[in-house]
Amino acid sequence: MTHATPATRALIAAAPVLFVFMWATGFVVARLSAPHAGPLTFLSIRFPIAGVIFAAIALALHAPWPGRAQALHATVAGAFLHGGYLGPVYWAVAHGMPAGVSALIVGLQPLMTAILAAWMVKEKIALRHWLGLIAGILGVALVVSPRLQAGFSGGITPVTTAVNVFGALSISFGTVYQKRFVTSLNLASGGAWQYVGATLAVAIPAVLSEQMRFDGSFNAWFALGWSVIVLSLGAITLLMLMIRLGDVGRVAGLIFLVPGVSALMAFFLFGETLAPVQILGMTVCAGAVLIVTRKWVRRP
Repeated sequence: MTHATPATRALIAAAPVLFVFMWATGFVVARLSAPHAGPLTFLSIRFPIAGVIFAAIALALHAPWPGRAQALHATVAGAFLHGGYLGPVYWAVAHGMPAGVSALIVGLQPLMTAILAAWMVKEKIALRHWLGLIAGILGVALVVSPRLQAGFSGGITPVTTAVNVFGALSISFGTVYQKRFVTSLNLASGGAWQYVGATLAVAIPAVLSEQMRFDGSFNAWFALGWSVIVLSLGAITLLMLMIRLGDVGRVAGLIFLVPGVSALMAFFLFGETLAPVQILGMTVCAGAVLIVTRKWVRRP
């Protein structure tokens, strides 16, 4: 990188922090779009747009397209990585789950991925993984318990919590599935197929359970534009840049900041607040993720 411009070097240095900021806004977008569109309907619009953009990029760059088997694997991976992850998260937030709490539950994804990887790709589970999992469960309990309500929806309830956990499990499963079956696809062409799977994962339940509401307001269009450009394109591009530079471990070390950043954004934008015990729970969860990802952040 000796011939890189100062602006390029500055972007590379800031990439991990920018990625965490972008990822954190995803939960805020879920909160922003909730009054203006059905959660699954919103994603049913977002995912095809992102898929078309990835396909256009692939065509423009003459990227190789996957064969039938690899395309199928990419579709399945996308169904879990995007649809099965964001669908439950958006649904939970639309039904009253605070954005910061939703981000916290999904932030335990590295712990879940480690456990699933041991089952699916025979990776070894170290003691720190079990310690991190126990600490993470304790942290989530501290965050959820003060405001846990009875009922099926409307705030932090057993149902919205369980649905959010399902979303975290889905992205964890999708991550391991991609590692096992989809490791060499081109980012653009593979991404286009992933969004085919993502669209199917949310569009079918949207048609069955929602009225396909999208009110066309400024907030609705802003949330849609932000989610496509900043999240589906920008965040993924930054991640690929860091992988190419060998800095993906810095993301693993910084990912524990996402719940706190999301909670701060939700506080300033929507007035969402956390009790002291919930802040303690977030700290415990951050420690749990650090326990699991410490091999990435340790420096010689």
